[in-house]
Amino acid sequence: MESFNATATYEPARERRPQFWRLAMRCAQIAGAVDVIFFFLFHALGSPILAWVNVVSVAMYAGAYYALKYHRNKIAVVLIWAEVLIHAALGIILIGWESGFHYYLLMFIPAICVSAPRMWAVYALLGLWGYYVALDVLMWFIEPLQPINQTALHIVHLFNLSVVFAMFSYLSSYYLRMVVSAQRKLREMATTDSLTGLSNRRHMAYLAEKALARFQRSGHPVGFLLLDVDHFKSINDAYGHEAGDRVLVCVADVIRKELRAQDLIGRWGGEEFLAILPDTDSEKARASAERVRNAFLAKDWKAITGGDVEVTISIGVSELRAGEDLSAAVSRADRALYRGKSSGRNRVELDTV
Repeated sequence: MESFNATATYEPARERRPQFWRLAMRCAQIAGAVDVIFFFLFHALGSPILAWVNVVSVAMYAGAYYALKYHRNKIAVVLIWAEVLIHAALGIILIGWESGFHYYLLMFIPAICVSAPRMWAVYALLGLWGYYVALDVLMWFIEPLQPINQTALHIVHLFNLSVVFAMFSYLSSYYLRMVVSAQRKLREMATTDSLTGLSNRRHMAYLAEKALARFQRSGHPVGFLLLDVDHFKSINDAYGHEAGDRVLVCVADVIRKELRAQDLIGRWGGEEFLAILPDTDSEKARASAERVRNAFLAKDWKAITGGDVEVTISIGVSELRAGEDLSAAVSRADRALYRGKSSGRNRVELDTV
């Protein structure tokens, strides 16, 4: 008999928590294997009734496994609850509270808290507590129906304790991985542009402040590139927003490829991108911008848009000045970009003010 984290009785759909149900399937396999061990153990310890109860338990876990496999989650949960509750009661009544079968009931507590809605969790926990206490109180007044010798009872107790300890460790590890994964995804969502995979504007502002702090400490130059796709609206109008999205993804890839690994690149808004180049003065930043612009000219944009269009980019360049904040440096790059747009686009302009 084995309890495990598949108590989401009120989970409406497998798709909502696929990892949870995959874990449940794995635990059903483990639980069935433990019950096979129980079968031989109880035969050896002189408790044939409990030995054959484990045959039924293996069948129930097999049924739960296939129910989960074919998305019959409610059936699986009913089988699991029934197996653990009944098996724990039988083990305690037949050979005594000291056998440790009640430990398996405790494993439902974190599972209920994690998987059930709050109100249902309260009801389920109260019901589980009542069942646990009832078994405890019952054994105050009756003797085990099929007692085994003290040594065998100690063996069963240690076996149950070890299995529950191992399963708690396994499930705790799973929940830790799940929490860490969720935190990582939330962090990525908060800092990354979902379309291009670049840093979003908020995160770029944060990274820029760190770059400014380094500049103020070291006095090393910091270059800024503000890049804007030329006539992007006409691409959307002529070929649709899906084609426009493909262009933006490719634009991000080109910029990322042509700049250095230490350069900070983000989507600043719409079809506009910002790159921050540490340890780079204005002339080197302009050279980097020209490299990006030429990479655009060499790109086969027709294959990306599906139409007869060439995508070009205009870039404004500035260098951070002493005592200047991010807004001022980007504003100067923006003015340079505007001059490039006004002068015919597909240009790199350096801020000279």
